[in-house]
Amino acid sequence: MAHVPAKKTVGAAGAGDTQENSSGDEDEQNLWSSILSEVSTRSHSKLPSGKNILVFGEDGSGKTTIMAKLQGVKHDKKGRGLEYLYLNVRDEVSDDMTRCNVWILGGDLYYKGLLKFAVSVESLRDTLAVFVVDMSRPWTIMESLQKWTSVLRDHVNKLKIPPEEMRKMEQKMVKDFQEYTEPEEATPASPQRSGGRSGVEEERVLIPLGDNVLSHNLGIPVLIVCTKCDAISALERDHDYREEHFDFIQFHIRQFCLQYGAALIYTSVKEGKNLDLLYKYIVQKLCGLQLTTPALVVEKDAIFIPSGWDNEKKIAILHENFTTVKPEDPFEDFIMKPSVRKLVDDKEVVAEDDQVFLMKLQSSLAKLSAVTRATESPARAVSGSPLPAARTGPANVASVLPTTTVKTPDMKGAAANEGVLANFFNSLLTKKTGSPGTHGAGGGGGGVQGAAKKAGQKLDFQAELDKKTPKLDTTVMPNNTSPTENEFD
Repeated sequence: MAHVPAKKTVGAAGAGDTQENSSGDEDEQNLWSSILSEVSTRSHSKLPSGKNILVFGEDGSGKTTIMAKLQGVKHDKKGRGLEYLYLNVRDEVSDDMTRCNVWILGGDLYYKGLLKFAVSVESLRDTLAVFVVDMSRPWTIMESLQKWTSVLRDHVNKLKIPPEEMRKMEQKMVKDFQEYTEPEEATPASPQRSGGRSGVEEERVLIPLGDNVLSHNLGIPVLIVCTKCDAISALERDHDYREEHFDFIQFHIRQFCLQYGAALIYTSVKEGKNLDLLYKYIVQKLCGLQLTTPALVVEKDAIFIPSGWDNEKKIAILHENFTTVKPEDPFEDFIMKPSVRKLVDDKEVVAEDDQVFLMKLQSSLAKLSAVTRATESPARAVSGSPLPAARTGPANVASVLPTTTVKTPDMKGAAANEGVLANFFNSLLTKKTGSPGTHGAGGGGGGVQGAAKKAGQKLDFQAELDKKTPKLDTTVMPNNTSPTENEFD
């Protein structure tokens, strides 16, 4: 009896071990299943690699600056031809990272041949086209968009993509445009991906596209970025822009966006406006990360219109602010380049060499100094008259009295020498102080003696002249007037 229970006990223990082993195998299998499921989920949600951003725009539009700002580096150098940058994209939930290539084409059409190094048949499907326009020069916006979209369209045609493959890309663009929903209306999805739609969303009716929508389908997503929107206030102040002008600009850009199924965003690096939004929209289009920002159309310098949101009816709201212009008016007829004052002669002036200029200047100065010396020679001869030497004693009166009559001789001639002048003044002095019988002196002497008799006294003619000498030396006598007559009459 004792042996049988022992067998039963052993049998019972063996059965228990078998159950424990089976449960352990199930737990181990469940663990492996969970690991495989997690790996599968992570591989499914892994951010894609090999995405490209192709940037077009005029020189000075700020395309390199804004892309460097998104990269998080300071970019002071201006490149030529085809520049390369990259954007680091990080998924905050899965902590996964990837890198997007950024190709920036130069602002000259001469560089369009370099596109073959940035976009190929294989990489076109993974490319986002970004067209940058400058809001500080709004009169160049439409011309720039027309030019660079034509460059990209010509390059895509040269790639010779198989028609069936190109058709799939175009159909995907149409489907993405039609299936756009506002972020608050969309069904909550994984933070990494925005493409997981429920069966209800797949069954909803898609609205057909308008006549102007995706009429120029490139098969890749397109984004139009208006930079330097902080210049709007300067346009209002300096060029008398009004709300109507900015609505007219926005109207034409949005009409253009419909043709390519493009999104539109206004940015400002100076004020840091909409830069984060631009980055989020780019990674949403390339990597599928969800965007939670709806369309923004209230502020004129912070517009954001995602692809698929806009239509003709929404654009028609801008017509309400048109008072002096019509929607069908050409863009360049209303948004014109400000007139700039130009010189009459617009010929290019080339500066001559410094040494040649200095040699000409030296020769002209030499000629001028020679002419100056020639003209100053007669003046120096006249200034050499003995007038200062004659201003001693009684001779000062004689040298002053004939000041008005000295102008009568022609001083330009060579006869005005020192000897003649000295004799002339000495003769005048002799006549004035001589006997009353001489002609010319008699009148003067008689006048003095008559005045002396009337006054009842005798005046010494020479002494009187000596007293009056200081006054007469600084006073100019009128023409043909004797000082003695003016003094005693």
